Amino acid sequence: MKSYNSDKLKLIIALLIYGTIGVVRKNIPYPSSFIAFARAAIGFLFLLCFRMITHQKIDRTAVKRNLKTLLLSGALLGFNWLLLFEAYNYTSVAVATVCYYMSPVFLTLASPLLGERLTARKLGCVAVALLGMVLVSGVLETGLYGLKGIILGLVSAVTYAVIVMLNKTLKDISAGDRTIMQLGISSIVMLPYVLLTENVAALEFTFAPVMLLLVAGIIHTGFAYTLYFGSIAGI
Repeated sequence: MKSYNSDKLKLIIALLIYGTIGVVRKNIPYPSSFIAFARAAIGFLFLLCFRMITHQKIDRTAVKRNLKTLLLSGALLGFNWLLLFEAYNYTSVAVATVCYYMSPVFLTLASPLLGERLTARKLGCVAVALLGMVLVSGVLETGLYGLKGIILGLVSAVTYAVIVMLNKTLKDISAGDRTIMQLGISSIVMLPYVLLTENVAALEFTFAPVMLLLVAGIIHTGFAYTLYFGSIAGI
């Protein structure tokens, strides 16, 4: 029971941190693809340096055993962020965040695939969440305004639900190892896309945006993702 409560606390802290990423992204004047890449790369380097300082080695045997799943989930993670950051460009932070947090709804609907029962209570919670999403998004009042951002946010939520489901299938690998691997893979997958679609050399790397990138990479990624994925196994 103590371990379960600890996992719940980790999850709550991670979600509180996630909730501020929209505000951070809105104040970084760089393309979404570059921010997604930088977030993954900074988070990866931060966790790797932390491991080296604390003399914690990556379990190569566990990584090798789960490599296919890690490759797929890591690639999806990069595009998940790309979709979310693009959603912030086409609608408000509030709407994009609400849409993104529909991920638990999609995960609940898919829970039978993980061997869990889909009860009437769960379906009731899903219905209330869907209704809340529609009301908060403002679609009923504004019509098509922000529709592209809403769709991007929802697709991002579906992608994240798939990532969580993939992580549930990982066997005998620590939360730290899986997070490091997924962030590293995500940054490698995103790099060619960024170089092909963006003129990185033309970006102005001034103090404030760079500091916000570091916050997004270290706090919202390296730290928060370790807490989040570390809690999933016990909840």
